[in-house]
Amino acid sequence: MSDRSAQIESVICELALAAGRAIMEVYARADGDFGTEAKADKSPVTEADIAADRLISEGLATAFPDIPAVTEEQAASHSETGHHQFFLVDPLDGTKEFIQRRGEFTVNIALIEDGVPVMGVVYAPVIGRIFRSRASGGAIEEAVDSDGQLVAGSLRELRVSTPDNTALVVVASKSHRDQATDDYIARYPVADFKSAGSSLKFCLLAAGEADFYPRLGRTMEWDTAAGHAVLRAVGGVVQRFDDHKPLSYGKPGFENPFFLAFAPGVVLCPADPQRESAPGGCS
Repeated sequence: MSDRSAQIESVICELALAAGRAIMEVYARADGDFGTEAKADKSPVTEADIAADRLISEGLATAFPDIPAVTEEQAASHSETGHHQFFLVDPLDGTKEFIQRRGEFTVNIALIEDGVPVMGVVYAPVIGRIFRSRASGGAIEEAVDSDGQLVAGSLRELRVSTPDNTALVVVASKSHRDQATDDYIARYPVADFKSAGSSLKFCLLAAGEADFYPRLGRTMEWDTAAGHAVLRAVGGVVQRFDDHKPLSYGKPGFENPFFLAFAPGVVLCPADPQRESAPGGCS
């Protein structure tokens, strides 16, 4: 572990916690006025998104002026392609959940190297859980108190599950489910189904609380990079849906293809059952 890697780990954790505190100041408003506006793509943005984005962007630029940052809320940064190394930030993933006061929105910061998410932090301030990869290897979860401070003694190492392919635990989105995803999940023997918002789905896999997360819908790289980094740090896998190649980052436009995230040992059904033979268990 290099001193530089340890510094990055520390800084992105502290920035995620600070961004969470800024977000919660807005979330706590009794009148529910979050300063919501519509972006060019019609998606909502709030004062919390903007405050968290500013805090993270300025913090990264101060600590690591040599590493560019791509963040969802700054369209100008979306032209930052072709870099060997860059930060990828979603300051508030799950803005709709935030507006509707569903507590599973997250702060996400990832470091990308040669298209691979090598470090990441995912913080869910309402539920008080922060997940992060370690520069020394592996990933951890810690509890966070109501003041946005880490709870002493709460650290635990994350480990993926050992999946039972006759009884999988599947996690999927609460707000972005569609028929294609449901049809694909129906091809697997599912023992339990968990819903989770935003990038927490990757973290449930990393924590061994689920086996499989298929996403047959549009996502952007900043939606997935930090959670992907946490899952990757404990041996989890994220692959493209179409050809099962690793999901990479820094693509033009920063849009992801459909993908599958899972604990090692999950036997995948083919993308096209009409053209490929299905392994045992697939329907």
